[in-house]
Amino acid sequence: MRGVSTAGALLFLLLLALLLAGMLSIVFHTLRTGISPMPTSGKVRRQLLSLLPEELEGTLLELGSGWGSLAFALADRCPRARVVAFELSPLPHAFSRLRQRLAPRPNLQLVREDFFRTSFAEASAVVCYLYPGAMSRLAPKLARELAPGTRILSHTFALRGWKPLRTLAVDDLYRTPIYLYEVPAREG
Repeated sequence: MRGVSTAGALLFLLLLALLLAGMLSIVFHTLRTGISPMPTSGKVRRQLLSLLPEELEGTLLELGSGWGSLAFALADRCPRARVVAFELSPLPHAFSRLRQRLAPRPNLQLVREDFFRTSFAEASAVVCYLYPGAMSRLAPKLARELAPGTRILSHTFALRGWKPLRTLAVDDLYRTPIYLYEVPAREG
């Protein structure tokens, strides 16, 4: 009987250590990137999805996919598109990978990589839920790498210096804004 209680205590300590390591990992990556992984609410997700055509093809990038709630919905909404979801924080990324194993979406690719180091040249659409500093850094990369006419959807935070085609306010507690942009034609 003593062996069972010792094994139970060891299992409890192991689970506690894993939980603590996961929490520390989130804190570390939050400090590193400037934002913690936040899930997109159902109301915001539905509104975002309504702005994307189901017949979208090509590559749809989700920048900062967190726990994957929006990535899976994007893959379901746009089955002909290849959805590439970027997340740096290991615990939310691992959660998304587990979810992909349990309920696979053949058109969803989960990437644990800094999207600032990736080319956006092949993207047919971009969706992001970032923070103001990342949006400021992202704006010139989007203008430089995306083809004119490419659609960009952002919720909560706007792209500084860009004029949205449309701004929606979600009917939620925060009146969450959703911004729809289109990459302008290049001059000259």
